[in-house]
Amino acid sequence: MSDDSKKITRKQFLAQSVKALGMATVAGIGWGSFVYELKAAPFILRPPGALKEKDFLSQCIKCGLCVEACPYDTLRLAVPGENKPLGTPYFTPRQTPCYLCEDIPCVASCPTGSLDKKSVSKEVDGALQWDVNRTRIGVAVVDTENCIAYWGIQCDACYRACPLLDKAITLEMDHNERTGKHAFLKPFVHKDVCTGCGLCEHACVTEKASIYVLPRSIALGRVGTNYIKGWDKRDEERIKNAGDNVRTQTERSKKKPVDYLNDELPVDE
Repeated sequence: MSDDSKKITRKQFLAQSVKALGMATVAGIGWGSFVYELKAAPFILRPPGALKEKDFLSQCIKCGLCVEACPYDTLRLAVPGENKPLGTPYFTPRQTPCYLCEDIPCVASCPTGSLDKKSVSKEVDGALQWDVNRTRIGVAVVDTENCIAYWGIQCDACYRACPLLDKAITLEMDHNERTGKHAFLKPFVHKDVCTGCGLCEHACVTEKASIYVLPRSIALGRVGTNYIKGWDKRDEERIKNAGDNVRTQTERSKKKPVDYLNDELPVDE
């Protein structure tokens, strides 16, 4: 091999190295963006029956079958730039809510179990039957500062739109002290019944929805084991494995009620 051919070979090698480095850099940027978007979606709403987010992401194969099965075009697959895990299904209630199909085709079409059939079914005579009302996509939250019903303006748009009328959303009557003559009819969300379908958010008449759906992990608090509803036997299940140390200890709780009442309450002279 001549010296000239060796020089050409070196040039080719350098050119290929630079090209490979460039491709690796682009791939790294792309992968970095993917990882970023993978972690940047705490407020995302999944289809009915979705597992907890971490488990959902580990099982969803991004096939899009649930999106194709949705008859209302509610679901869509996340694309680059949306700050959502790429290729995974989600929906935006303000644009298109979940209409709670009785046969739940999105769940039925899922091949991996990332949309769990059991979570949206009930057992009847030993067999599972669809029960879309068991769906827990998220939970509706009312912005009481901007909901016009809380201003005293009559509005029941979210209440009327709710598929579980008088169960998931009720109207609570309250006296309007400002006028002294009228009553407030305030929407109240029952979080243990709300499916998170977003029909209320979609129907809200304010420019930006004053009732909106959030993932339950974000919208709801967590009591822990320090407190229990003593009148509710079902609540005992929550602390069954909590152990003995379930009571909050304070300086006051160490005293008998009579003692701290005598010590702390002022005495009339």
